[in-house]
Amino acid sequence: MRCRKCPQRAVLGMPRHNTAYCGPCLTEFVRTQVQKAIKAQTMFSPEDRILVAVSGGKDSLTLWEILLKLGYRTDALYVDLGIAGYSERSHEKVERFARDVAKACGSKLIIHTVEEDAGAGIKELANLIKRPTCSACGTIKRYQFNRVAWENKYDVMATGHNLDDEAARLLGNVLNWQEEYLQKQSPTLPASVEGFSKKVKPLYRMTEREVAAYAVVNRIDYLVEECPMSKGAKMLVYKDVLNRLEAESPGTKHRFYWGFLEKQKKAAESTPSMTDSDQATLLPCETCGQPTTAGTCTFCRMMARAKTATH
Repeated sequence: MRCRKCPQRAVLGMPRHNTAYCGPCLTEFVRTQVQKAIKAQTMFSPEDRILVAVSGGKDSLTLWEILLKLGYRTDALYVDLGIAGYSERSHEKVERFARDVAKACGSKLIIHTVEEDAGAGIKELANLIKRPTCSACGTIKRYQFNRVAWENKYDVMATGHNLDDEAARLLGNVLNWQEEYLQKQSPTLPASVEGFSKKVKPLYRMTEREVAAYAVVNRIDYLVEECPMSKGAKMLVYKDVLNRLEAESPGTKHRFYWGFLEKQKKAAESTPSMTDSDQATLLPCETCGQPTTAGTCTFCRMMARAKTATH
């Protein structure tokens, strides 16, 4: 199979685009798609300070690398969850990338350790408060991502969610008619109130397979294994369903998610903005000051329950 842009041998076929690319052309294509995503969704400008949430996996490290290569002012945040074995390996991948790639671009890595903050790793913490591990993990990561970005005056918080992630999330929200989540599912969430950082997903135009190919071509050393805590997660089921549909009809994920974004855009023109809605419902947490719909935010309530359980 030959590259559709040059005479070289292709490294990746892309049925949804009816094309194939060699390594250099794939690199150019992916970076161009990220630039298009940034522009189309008004994510950030070259003057903005960007904080990327990194896990050691292909998506987050690829996003960090692309933003640096495109010349954006980008640092990264790694949240060490304290998962035996897995966290040590993911931490090592992030540290290596920061040392070998990011440092040369003047980019720094910020590390937050859950065990130091909460007194226990994520699995032990979830057991203490009797919540599913993935649920507790999501709460902690969202809180720390926003807190670090806000306190360090970053203009934008970026995550490595790709097209597969967003299409699977959309499928789950539709199947369960989670209207509130559907309203807020977007590649860009504005900094709607004091204390909330702007959130963006610059990889939303790229599939997981395309991101993986980019990482291999550009020699990004990432952690291949999935988080052991994700076993049995519904998101994996939704991804499998969409992968089967994609195999039968290339472009299914693309049409599903992008069609949703188009309808969402039209609906937004005739409904109150999310910023107005958030300003009407969010207040500072009585404990930490972060925005919340209750007197005390979910994170602080969770931490309080954990401390009570240990005494």
